[in-house]
Amino acid sequence: MSVNRMDSETLLARLVAFDTTSRNSNLALIDFVADYLDGFGAEVEVLHDAEGRKANLLASIGPGRAGGVVLSGHTDVVPVDGQVWHGDPFRLEVRDEVLVGRGSSDMKGFIASALAAVPDLAAAKLTTPVHFAFSYDEEVGCLGAPHMIRHMLEQRFAPRAVLIGEPTDMRVMNAHKGMQTRRVEVCGHEAHSSQTQLGVSAVGLAGRLVHWLVESAEARRRQGPHDTRFTPAWSTLAVNEIQGGTAVNILAGRCSFTWELRHLPLDDPAALLADFRRFCAEVEAEARQISPRVSVRETLLAEIPALVPEAGGAAEALARLLTESDEPAGAVAFCTEGGQFQQAGYSTVVCGPGSVVQAHQPDEQVSRGDLARCDAMLAALVHRHQGPAP
Repeated sequence: MSVNRMDSETLLARLVAFDTTSRNSNLALIDFVADYLDGFGAEVEVLHDAEGRKANLLASIGPGRAGGVVLSGHTDVVPVDGQVWHGDPFRLEVRDEVLVGRGSSDMKGFIASALAAVPDLAAAKLTTPVHFAFSYDEEVGCLGAPHMIRHMLEQRFAPRAVLIGEPTDMRVMNAHKGMQTRRVEVCGHEAHSSQTQLGVSAVGLAGRLVHWLVESAEARRRQGPHDTRFTPAWSTLAVNEIQGGTAVNILAGRCSFTWELRHLPLDDPAALLADFRRFCAEVEAEARQISPRVSVRETLLAEIPALVPEAGGAAEALARLLTESDEPAGAVAFCTEGGQFQQAGYSTVVCGPGSVVQAHQPDEQVSRGDLARCDAMLAALVHRHQGPAP
């Protein structure tokens, strides 16, 4: 089939109109993008998840699978629940030269620019391929990309560079923090609250564990390690969810909480995690002297590797060339799928339109100027791939 050319703003309006909040399916958007790419002769693969509710999309234009570049972005967005928007979040609006809509900055703006470049890529006599890698469930732990990356490795994709189009104000970023999210479940021993000697409050035990994490977070802030390229410049810990107990006059039988570690690329979290597990074991052993029912269990919910600066990295060199940037590459505190691509052996950098300040906010927006700069970067990519291979 063939389709009409659309500019990035028109494409962004189409993409925003799909409610791809992570709890929903993204298949309608994936089908639209697959049809669009197929219309320009791209080789398209749709990689469904185990349940068939969501999918990654991997597509290629140009010769073979060696060399070239991957343009990567996630298709899911965060919820709008409880936020006060001055319009429909899933209808792109233009306000004073900014484009407002959920995902406009994070990160459908980049996907729109990438798709807008497709007609020119299809018409060019490319010397190396350009690939499109669009994932699901990035916002809930970068869960979808590993499936796609494994497929790329199995199919012997060998790009020279991966460009992750997360919002960086079109600045080139060669590093981001890693993240681990964990759940701790505490089982206590219920008893009447007047008879505390007969039971163990799971909430009380959880409170001790939370206090340890809060103290550790403060120690990291004071003592480091520090890296001033990041804001904040240290590895952070945060406890953001907790549930437990049934009534004020019953020692709590259960309590659970989740906590998050965002660590600097060169800060190995293994030592901190080992110390926390030792403290959990101490708390559990002490409480089990009162009741053998007590237990403390920890579960890893999500783990995202950090993106580490690459000495002489091909992706950074390419991105700096395409953006005509003389600035040193920067670093961001938020996570991306970049660390996952890098772990697979692909040279990776982060650069895209919009600002992280806008991400996840009501009235999320990207400026027309930023979108135009992304269009220019990808136009330069088309021109470069008509010449010698990078």
